Amino acid sequence: MANPTYQLLQFGDLNGWAEDDHQAAFDVFLSTCGDMRDPAWATICDVARQGQEARDFFERFFTPVLIDDGQDPLFTGYYEPELRGSMTRGGPYQYPLYRLPPNSGEFSRREIEETNAFEGRGLEIVWIDDPVDVFFLQVQGSGRVVLDTGGGIRVGYGGANGREYSSIGLELVRRGVYQSHQVSADVIRNWVRNNGEEGRQLLWANDSYVFFREVNEVPAHMGPLGAMNRSVTTMRTVAIDPAFVPLGAPVWIEKDGADPLNRLMVAQDTGSAIKGSQRADIFFGTGDVAGRDAGRIRDDGRLVILMPIQSAYALLPDVIE
Repeated sequence: MANPTYQLLQFGDLNGWAEDDHQAAFDVFLSTCGDMRDPAWATICDVARQGQEARDFFERFFTPVLIDDGQDPLFTGYYEPELRGSMTRGGPYQYPLYRLPPNSGEFSRREIEETNAFEGRGLEIVWIDDPVDVFFLQVQGSGRVVLDTGGGIRVGYGGANGREYSSIGLELVRRGVYQSHQVSADVIRNWVRNNGEEGRQLLWANDSYVFFREVNEVPAHMGPLGAMNRSVTTMRTVAIDPAFVPLGAPVWIEKDGADPLNRLMVAQDTGSAIKGSQRADIFFGTGDVAGRDAGRIRDDGRLVILMPIQSAYALLPDVIE
Protein backbone atom coordinates (compact mmCIF):
# COMPACT_ATOMS: atom_id res chain seq x y z
CA MET A 1 0.00 0.00 0.00
CA ALA A 2 1.36 3.41 -1.02
CA ASN A 3 2.00 6.13 1.52
CA PRO A 4 -1.22 8.16 1.67
CA THR A 5 -1.45 11.67 0.28
CA TYR A 6 -3.80 14.35 1.61
CA GLN A 7 -5.62 16.98 -0.41
CA LEU A 8 -7.49 19.88 1.17
CA LEU A 9 -10.74 20.72 -0.62
CA GLN A 10 -13.36 23.46 -0.40
CA PHE A 11 -17.02 22.75 0.33
CA GLY A 12 -17.76 24.00 -3.18
CA ASP A 13 -15.72 21.05 -4.47
CA LEU A 14 -18.20 18.55 -2.97
CA ASN A 15 -20.77 17.49 -5.56
CA GLY A 16 -24.28 18.13 -4.26
CA TRP A 17 -23.16 19.59 -0.92
CA ALA A 18 -25.70 22.45 -0.95
CA GLU A 19 -28.62 20.09 -1.63
CA ASP A 20 -28.05 17.65 1.25
CA ASP A 21 -30.01 17.49 4.52
CA HIS A 22 -27.24 18.77 6.80
CA GLN A 23 -29.49 18.70 9.87
CA ALA A 24 -29.96 14.93 9.53
CA ALA A 25 -26.18 14.45 9.45
CA PHE A 26 -25.73 16.91 12.33
CA ASP A 27 -28.11 14.88 14.53
CA VAL A 28 -26.21 11.67 13.78
CA PHE A 29 -22.88 13.38 14.47
CA LEU A 30 -24.18 14.52 17.87
CA SER A 31 -25.14 10.95 18.80
CA THR A 32 -21.48 9.83 18.94
CA CYS A 33 -19.20 12.90 18.97
CA GLY A 34 -19.18 12.81 22.78
CA ASP A 35 -17.27 9.53 22.59
CA MET A 36 -14.39 11.06 20.62
CA ARG A 37 -11.44 11.63 22.95
CA ASP A 38 -9.16 13.75 20.75
CA PRO A 39 -9.24 17.34 22.17
CA ALA A 40 -9.90 18.91 18.77
CA TRP A 41 -12.98 16.74 18.25
CA ALA A 42 -14.14 17.15 21.86
CA THR A 43 -14.10 20.93 21.47
CA ILE A 44 -16.14 20.79 18.29
CA CYS A 45 -18.62 18.43 19.95
CA ASP A 46 -19.06 20.90 22.82
CA VAL A 47 -19.84 23.64 20.29
CA ALA A 48 -22.33 21.40 18.48
CA ARG A 49 -24.18 20.67 21.70
CA GLN A 50 -24.81 24.38 22.20
CA GLY A 51 -27.10 24.35 19.17
CA GLN A 52 -25.99 25.30 15.67
CA GLU A 53 -27.40 25.80 12.21
CA ALA A 54 -26.23 22.52 10.68
CA ARG A 55 -24.71 23.56 7.34
CA ASP A 56 -23.00 26.59 8.83
CA PHE A 57 -21.60 24.42 11.64
CA PHE A 58 -19.89 22.02 9.24
CA GLU A 59 -18.58 24.77 6.97
CA ARG A 60 -17.30 26.88 9.86
CA PHE A 61 -15.46 24.24 11.88
CA PHE A 62 -14.32 21.65 9.33
CA THR A 63 -12.10 21.30 6.27
CA PRO A 64 -12.79 18.58 3.66
CA VAL A 65 -9.78 16.27 3.26
CA LEU A 66 -9.37 13.70 0.49
CA ILE A 67 -7.00 10.85 1.41
CA ASP A 68 -5.52 8.73 -1.37
CA ASP A 69 -3.69 5.53 -0.38
CA GLY A 70 -3.28 4.22 -3.92
CA GLN A 71 -6.14 1.73 -3.68
CA ASP A 72 -9.19 1.81 -5.94
CA PRO A 73 -12.27 3.38 -4.29
CA LEU A 74 -15.05 0.93 -3.39
CA PHE A 75 -18.47 1.53 -1.87
CA THR A 76 -20.58 -1.37 -0.66
CA GLY A 77 -23.66 -1.66 1.54
CA TYR A 78 -24.56 -3.51 4.71
CA TYR A 79 -27.74 -4.04 6.70
CA GLU A 80 -29.25 -5.64 9.79
CA PRO A 81 -30.68 -9.06 8.88
CA GLU A 82 -33.82 -10.58 10.41
CA LEU A 83 -33.57 -14.31 11.04
CA ARG A 84 -35.93 -17.00 12.33
CA GLY A 85 -34.86 -18.79 15.48
CA SER A 86 -35.66 -20.66 18.67
CA MET A 87 -34.18 -20.60 22.16
CA THR A 88 -34.16 -24.43 22.07
CA ARG A 89 -32.79 -26.79 19.47
CA GLY A 90 -35.36 -28.75 17.54
CA GLY A 91 -37.10 -29.14 14.19
CA PRO A 92 -35.56 -26.75 11.63
CA TYR A 93 -33.67 -24.83 14.32
CA GLN A 94 -30.31 -26.62 14.14
CA TYR A 95 -27.74 -23.89 13.51
CA PRO A 96 -26.39 -22.03 16.56
CA LEU A 97 -25.21 -18.50 17.10
CA TYR A 98 -22.33 -18.85 19.54
CA ARG A 99 -21.00 -16.61 22.28
CA LEU A 100 -17.26 -15.94 22.18
CA PRO A 101 -15.34 -18.92 23.65
CA PRO A 102 -11.96 -18.51 25.37
CA ASN A 103 -10.19 -20.50 22.65
CA SER A 104 -11.89 -18.80 19.71
CA GLY A 105 -8.69 -18.52 17.66
CA GLU A 106 -7.94 -22.24 17.53
CA PHE A 107 -10.35 -23.12 14.76
CA SER A 108 -11.21 -22.10 11.20
CA ARG A 109 -14.81 -21.85 10.02
CA ARG A 110 -14.59 -25.31 8.49
CA GLU A 111 -13.24 -26.86 11.68
CA ILE A 112 -15.92 -25.20 13.81
CA GLU A 113 -18.78 -26.36 11.60
CA GLU A 114 -17.48 -29.73 10.43
CA THR A 115 -16.43 -31.01 13.87
CA ASN A 116 -19.01 -29.11 15.98
CA ALA A 117 -16.06 -27.79 17.96
CA PHE A 118 -18.14 -25.77 20.45
CA GLU A 119 -21.10 -28.10 20.88
CA GLY A 120 -22.07 -28.95 24.45
CA ARG A 121 -20.24 -26.05 26.07
CA GLY A 122 -23.28 -23.87 26.73
CA LEU A 123 -22.18 -21.21 24.25
CA GLU A 124 -25.36 -21.22 22.17
CA ILE A 125 -27.38 -17.99 22.28
CA VAL A 126 -30.15 -19.10 19.92
CA TRP A 127 -30.76 -21.70 17.21
CA ILE A 128 -31.42 -20.58 13.61
CA ASP A 129 -33.31 -22.43 10.86
CA ASP A 130 -30.93 -21.65 7.95
CA PRO A 131 -27.11 -22.00 7.87
CA VAL A 132 -26.87 -19.52 4.99
CA ASP A 133 -28.64 -16.90 7.11
CA VAL A 134 -26.13 -17.59 9.89
CA PHE A 135 -23.25 -17.01 7.47
CA PHE A 136 -24.63 -13.70 6.21
CA LEU A 137 -25.39 -12.58 9.75
CA GLN A 138 -21.71 -13.12 10.52
CA VAL A 139 -20.76 -11.00 7.52
CA GLN A 140 -23.09 -8.19 8.65
CA GLY A 141 -22.07 -8.46 12.32
CA SER A 142 -25.46 -7.86 13.93
CA GLY A 143 -29.11 -8.70 13.46
CA ARG A 144 -32.53 -9.49 14.90
CA VAL A 145 -33.91 -12.97 15.52
CA VAL A 146 -37.68 -13.49 15.43
CA LEU A 147 -38.44 -16.35 17.85
CA ASP A 148 -40.81 -19.22 17.18
CA THR A 149 -42.50 -18.54 20.53
CA GLY A 150 -43.12 -14.87 19.73
CA GLY A 151 -40.99 -11.80 20.37
CA GLY A 152 -37.35 -11.74 19.49
CA ILE A 153 -33.80 -10.94 20.48
CA ARG A 154 -31.11 -8.76 19.04
CA VAL A 155 -27.50 -9.91 18.64
CA GLY A 156 -24.35 -7.94 17.99
CA TYR A 157 -20.72 -8.66 17.22
CA GLY A 158 -19.04 -10.45 20.11
CA GLY A 159 -15.65 -11.32 18.63
CA ALA A 160 -14.09 -13.50 15.96
CA ASN A 161 -11.63 -16.33 15.50
CA GLY A 162 -8.96 -13.99 14.16
CA ARG A 163 -8.77 -15.63 10.73
CA GLU A 164 -8.65 -13.45 7.62
CA TYR A 165 -11.96 -12.59 5.95
CA SER A 166 -12.34 -13.88 2.38
CA SER A 167 -15.16 -12.93 0.03
CA ILE A 168 -17.11 -15.93 -1.24
CA GLY A 169 -18.47 -13.72 -4.01
CA LEU A 170 -14.94 -13.22 -5.27
CA GLU A 171 -14.36 -16.96 -4.88
CA LEU A 172 -17.28 -17.66 -7.23
CA VAL A 173 -15.74 -15.22 -9.72
CA ARG A 174 -12.35 -16.91 -9.35
CA ARG A 175 -13.92 -20.28 -10.09
CA GLY A 176 -15.55 -18.89 -13.23
CA VAL A 177 -19.11 -19.42 -11.96
CA TYR A 178 -20.01 -15.74 -12.36
CA GLN A 179 -18.49 -12.54 -13.64
CA SER A 180 -17.88 -9.85 -11.03
CA HIS A 181 -20.80 -7.65 -12.16
CA GLN A 182 -23.21 -10.58 -11.68
CA VAL A 183 -22.42 -11.22 -8.03
CA SER A 184 -24.77 -9.98 -5.30
CA ALA A 185 -25.84 -11.26 -1.90
CA ASP A 186 -29.00 -12.83 -3.40
CA VAL A 187 -27.01 -14.53 -6.14
CA ILE A 188 -24.62 -15.99 -3.57
CA ARG A 189 -27.47 -17.17 -1.31
CA ASN A 190 -29.23 -18.93 -4.17
CA TRP A 191 -26.07 -20.61 -5.42
CA VAL A 192 -25.19 -21.93 -1.96
CA ARG A 193 -28.71 -23.23 -1.34
CA ASN A 194 -28.95 -24.86 -4.77
CA ASN A 195 -25.59 -26.65 -4.61
CA GLY A 196 -25.81 -28.82 -1.51
CA GLU A 197 -22.45 -29.92 -0.15
CA GLU A 198 -20.57 -27.83 -2.71
CA GLY A 199 -22.47 -24.79 -1.45
CA ARG A 200 -21.57 -25.61 2.15
CA GLN A 201 -17.92 -25.93 1.21
CA LEU A 202 -17.99 -22.59 -0.59
CA LEU A 203 -18.83 -20.93 2.75
CA TRP A 204 -15.74 -22.61 4.21
CA ALA A 205 -13.60 -20.60 1.77
CA ASN A 206 -14.04 -17.80 4.30
CA ASP A 207 -11.99 -18.86 7.35
CA SER A 208 -13.30 -15.96 9.45
CA TYR A 209 -15.96 -16.94 11.99
CA VAL A 210 -17.91 -14.41 14.05
CA PHE A 211 -19.35 -14.86 17.55
CA PHE A 212 -22.20 -12.85 19.05
CA ARG A 213 -23.62 -11.28 22.18
CA GLU A 214 -27.15 -10.25 23.08
CA VAL A 215 -27.84 -6.51 22.83
CA ASN A 216 -31.47 -6.34 23.86
CA GLU A 217 -30.94 -3.01 25.62
CA VAL A 218 -31.21 -1.30 22.21
CA PRO A 219 -34.82 -0.15 21.57
CA ALA A 220 -36.54 -1.86 18.66
CA HIS A 221 -37.02 1.40 16.73
CA MET A 222 -33.28 2.16 16.76
CA GLY A 223 -30.54 0.70 14.61
CA PRO A 224 -28.03 -1.93 15.77
CA LEU A 225 -24.91 -1.00 17.68
CA GLY A 226 -21.91 -0.01 15.60
CA ALA A 227 -18.23 0.05 16.47
CA MET A 228 -18.77 3.05 18.78
CA ASN A 229 -21.31 1.02 20.79
CA ARG A 230 -24.09 3.38 19.69
CA SER A 231 -27.01 2.74 17.35
CA VAL A 232 -26.25 3.30 13.69
CA THR A 233 -28.61 5.25 11.43
CA THR A 234 -30.07 4.14 8.10
CA MET A 235 -28.35 5.89 5.16
CA ARG A 236 -26.40 8.22 7.48
CA THR A 237 -23.94 5.76 9.05
CA VAL A 238 -20.95 4.49 7.14
CA ALA A 239 -18.37 1.85 8.10
CA ILE A 240 -14.79 2.91 7.38
CA ASP A 241 -11.18 1.91 8.01
CA PRO A 242 -10.20 3.63 11.29
CA ALA A 243 -6.57 3.56 10.18
CA PHE A 244 -7.51 6.49 7.94
CA VAL A 245 -10.83 7.87 9.21
CA PRO A 246 -11.49 8.68 12.89
CA LEU A 247 -14.56 6.94 14.28
CA GLY A 248 -17.22 9.61 14.76
CA ALA A 249 -15.98 11.86 11.95
CA PRO A 250 -18.38 13.32 9.35
CA VAL A 251 -17.60 11.98 5.88
CA TRP A 252 -18.87 13.21 2.54
CA ILE A 253 -19.85 10.35 0.22
CA GLU A 254 -19.92 10.61 -3.56
CA LYS A 255 -20.99 7.16 -4.74
CA ASP A 256 -21.28 6.42 -8.45
CA GLY A 257 -23.18 3.52 -10.03
CA ALA A 258 -26.80 2.91 -10.99
CA ASP A 259 -28.08 4.88 -7.99
CA PRO A 260 -25.61 7.74 -7.40
CA LEU A 261 -25.47 9.10 -3.88
CA ASN A 262 -24.00 12.39 -2.64
CA ARG A 263 -24.52 12.62 1.11
CA LEU A 264 -22.97 13.65 4.41
CA MET A 265 -22.65 10.64 6.70
CA VAL A 266 -20.86 9.79 9.94
CA ALA A 267 -18.14 7.17 10.36
CA GLN A 268 -19.67 5.15 13.20
CA ASP A 269 -18.75 1.60 12.24
CA THR A 270 -15.97 -0.65 10.97
CA GLY A 271 -15.71 -4.08 9.37
CA SER A 272 -13.08 -6.71 8.70
CA ALA A 273 -13.47 -6.25 4.94
CA ILE A 274 -13.27 -2.43 5.10
CA LYS A 275 -9.63 -1.61 4.40
CA GLY A 276 -8.26 1.55 2.83
CA SER A 277 -8.84 5.28 2.79
CA GLN A 278 -11.41 5.09 -0.03
CA ARG A 279 -13.28 2.02 1.20
CA ALA A 280 -16.71 2.49 2.76
CA ASP A 281 -19.75 0.40 3.67
CA ILE A 282 -23.11 2.21 3.81
CA PHE A 283 -25.76 1.11 6.35
CA PHE A 284 -29.05 0.49 4.52
CA GLY A 285 -31.30 -0.43 7.46
CA THR A 286 -33.06 -3.56 8.73
CA GLY A 287 -34.77 -6.47 6.96
CA ASP A 288 -34.99 -8.09 3.55
CA VAL A 289 -35.57 -4.95 1.48
CA ALA A 290 -32.56 -3.25 3.05
CA GLY A 291 -30.58 -6.43 2.45
CA ARG A 292 -31.45 -6.51 -1.24
CA ASP A 293 -30.59 -2.83 -1.66
CA ALA A 294 -27.30 -3.21 0.21
CA GLY A 295 -26.36 -6.35 -1.72
CA ARG A 296 -26.55 -4.56 -5.07
CA ILE A 297 -24.00 -1.91 -4.14
CA ARG A 298 -20.47 -2.26 -5.43
CA ASP A 299 -19.58 1.14 -6.82
CA ASP A 300 -16.79 3.59 -7.49
CA GLY A 301 -16.71 7.15 -6.13
CA ARG A 302 -14.84 9.09 -3.49
CA LEU A 303 -14.92 9.58 0.27
CA VAL A 304 -13.95 12.94 1.78
CA ILE A 305 -13.37 13.35 5.52
CA LEU A 306 -14.50 16.51 7.29
CA MET A 307 -11.69 17.23 9.74
CA PRO A 308 -11.31 19.98 12.34
CA ILE A 309 -9.53 22.82 10.58
CA GLN A 310 -6.41 22.72 12.75
CA SER A 311 -6.17 18.93 12.43
CA ALA A 312 -6.43 19.18 8.65
CA TYR A 313 -3.63 21.72 8.38
CA ALA A 314 -1.50 19.71 10.81
CA LEU A 315 -1.16 17.16 7.99
CA LEU A 316 1.20 19.59 6.21
CA PRO A 317 3.61 19.12 4.48
CA ASP A 318 1.89 15.91 3.35
CA VAL A 319 -1.09 17.92 2.07
CA ILE A 320 -1.69 18.78 -1.57
CA GLU A 321 -3.55 22.09 -1.78
